[in-house]
Amino acid sequence: MLKCIAVADLRVGMYIHEFCGAWMDHPFWRSKFLLKSEKDLQRIKASSISELWIDVSKGLDIAVGTASASPEVVAAAAEASLLAAVQSQPISLAVSMEDEVQRAVKLCASAKTAVINMFADARMGQALQFEQAGELVEEISDSVLRHPNALVSLARLKNADEYTYMHSVAVCALMIALARQLGLNQGQVREAGLAGLLHDIGKMAIPEVVLNKPGKLTDNEFAMVRGHPQAGTRMLLDSKQVGGLVLDVCLHHHEKLDGSGYPHRLAGEQISLYARMGAVCDVYDAITSNRPYKPGWDPAEAVRKMAEWKGHFDPMVFQAFVKTVGIYPVGSLVRLESGRIGVIMEQQAGSLLTPKVKVFFSTHSQSPIAQEVIDLRQLVGHDKIVSRESAETWGFRQVDELWSGLSS
Repeated sequence: MLKCIAVADLRVGMYIHEFCGAWMDHPFWRSKFLLKSEKDLQRIKASSISELWIDVSKGLDIAVGTASASPEVVAAAAEASLLAAVQSQPISLAVSMEDEVQRAVKLCASAKTAVINMFADARMGQALQFEQAGELVEEISDSVLRHPNALVSLARLKNADEYTYMHSVAVCALMIALARQLGLNQGQVREAGLAGLLHDIGKMAIPEVVLNKPGKLTDNEFAMVRGHPQAGTRMLLDSKQVGGLVLDVCLHHHEKLDGSGYPHRLAGEQISLYARMGAVCDVYDAITSNRPYKPGWDPAEAVRKMAEWKGHFDPMVFQAFVKTVGIYPVGSLVRLESGRIGVIMEQQAGSLLTPKVKVFFSTHSQSPIAQEVIDLRQLVGHDKIVSRESAETWGFRQVDELWSGLSS
């Protein structure tokens, strides 16, 4: 049985099922483990995590009289809050999702090469040349304009060993899409995209053995990783080729609205709009991507969890972000009221709750069914999404191939 408890009530002997904070806010490479030492307990209490889930079937329970919330209650509250905050937003599409995915495949390949070369210069301490970066931002911007979900969704499918590079491409696309959703002008959209592309360049100051370490980081290694915003800002300042907006996002994309972020513990209005945007886009792509030490979350689950992180994101920016990617982003696995399971194929104009879904499995017969793309907008009153599902729980493989049409 799972229980959500305050960190203050955590004790040695409890089995930690999941942290209820941001993905990088704790120094543990695992989120499921038996808490065995007082040292690890104090490390958790010293972090910015305030709540976590424990599994009382695998470890100690909370003390009698201590309040806890069930998973269903927490999930329902987060869902209700999210639905109440996010209003429908029409989506203007220049091309079909299928057509833009084919273009985006080629763009991802060229973008990856460009970012690898640019970041290699940074790692070698060579002078940074950003001419190609500007051209790349324009190409990504054009793709997002043609279809806001194609490149954003495709960039999520990166391998763990190419994460650092494709993460920059993904955050660039997300920043551009979010900037458009917020109604920023063309110049601001372009700068937001460049900020997304360069926000993590400071990671090139971190040894690759630490950056790609599959196990638990030491305290010194964790501090080294947390120093990447300052390292990146120094690199960009030395280049004398980017403006203040890009520098600000590089330095402050890990700040939080409640002042618990880093490196400067800024709070509220001290954090610029663009840094707030960067925080949302950076976290979303990080937690939905496979990493050397953690598998990525389902996109819809990631949106739900981010909605629970009180004090982390600017509510207005986060609501705009959800309008951009959807409550059920492309690639999310969902169950319909009819008992069918499918994967989200595309967002729909006018409603975040009625996307196109490719169904492929029946929970009634517990067997595959003929694949079919259904438009939930046309089935209002007859069928709807009733829950998110886990591919791992069902044993489904190659779910991403269903929506992307690409082989693994």
